[in-house]
Amino acid sequence: MARLLVMYKTPLDAAAFDAHYFAKHAPIARKIPGLRKYEVSKGAVATPAGPSNIHLVATLWFDDMSAVQNAFASAEGQAAANDVKTFATGGVDMYVFDSVEV
Repeated sequence: MARLLVMYKTPLDAAAFDAHYFAKHAPIARKIPGLRKYEVSKGAVATPAGPSNIHLVATLWFDDMSAVQNAFASAEGQAAANDVKTFATGGVDMYVFDSVEV
């Protein structure tokens, strides 16, 4: 499975971020072609040493890296990527990787 890991840093207004993310962004992202599973963190995102500067983590699952590339080349993928700019006021880091069970 390939994954897109999205780490949203603490926004300027957490309530506005959450309202936009769950009412607008998530419905857009759920329409991305090839998306197999979509999960987000619940509650505080911490490190083993304590608090972090991460507000929310989203993990999007795809069959393989080719599916990820096709997903974000699509109109739905582009719409999701463009929407991030409208609410992620704290910044965002995105990582794409393939994985295997060990």
